[in-house]
Amino acid sequence: MPTLDAGASGTFVIGGELRVNRLGFGAMRVTGPGIWGPPEDPAEARRVLRRVLELGINFIDTSDAYGPFISEELLGETLAPYPKGLVITTKGGMTRQGPQGWAPVGRPEYLRQCVLMSLRRLRLERFDLWQLHRIDRKVPQDEQFDVIAQMQREGLIRHVGLNAVGVEQIQEAGKYFKVATVQNLYNLVSRQAEEALDYCEKEGIGFIPWPPLSAGPLAMPGGALEAIARQREVPASAVAIAWLLQRSPVMLPIPGTGKVKHLEENTLGASLKLTEEEFRTLDAQGWEAWKAQ
Repeated sequence: MPTLDAGASGTFVIGGELRVNRLGFGAMRVTGPGIWGPPEDPAEARRVLRRVLELGINFIDTSDAYGPFISEELLGETLAPYPKGLVITTKGGMTRQGPQGWAPVGRPEYLRQCVLMSLRRLRLERFDLWQLHRIDRKVPQDEQFDVIAQMQREGLIRHVGLNAVGVEQIQEAGKYFKVATVQNLYNLVSRQAEEALDYCEKEGIGFIPWPPLSAGPLAMPGGALEAIARQREVPASAVAIAWLLQRSPVMLPIPGTGKVKHLEENTLGASLKLTEEEFRTLDAQGWEAWKAQ
């Protein structure tokens, strides 16, 4: 039977320096509906964050846009001072205009403000990993990459990650700094980032998929995910995570939730080993579902 131990997912070394368990936690859902405002149950949100550490998860991903600011503030209030070995990464460069409003802003002075303010909220002196939430198409991307490289030289950022990028953008950013992670839309039924994933695997870049639990028709009665979960007597989320972990050694899933129960269900995926047949079946049906969209 699977166990509640994120360490069973194996490890990955981000940027050649930061060793983390491959199953991480995404702190987007410890906010209100629409990723806007405070959580409906702040006490439960804090219990989730504390339980994250108890389960052996030592890689937490957040963003200044979650809330906005709420997720970062909760992490700082609940977990700081942080235990040794915990890597907290945030993202900057995305602004909010309401519960459904998201807009990138990549002006250099704003990206610098994002880093400095996130450090204050998270009660950190330096980011082991900081990610550009989106490349702003209204600002020359070289200006965005350049200010990030400047902040890295200044010691505000140790390693840099990118979000929602293709191979060409990873290579362009690589002229300014070593890209340590890439966070892209990817799951069983969202496969458009396969080329980027393969490139990351080849270059030793950590790949953070979002939303990792989405499975579309595969999770419905009769779907491969639902059938395997029922046969194994585990939650469907654990099967989806197990598939991701077996897809690539650079895969770093960060399923998020605001409920301890769901957190524990997700963590079962760290120790669940799919058979070759189960993996191939999920992979094939996932491709079919994506092509049918």
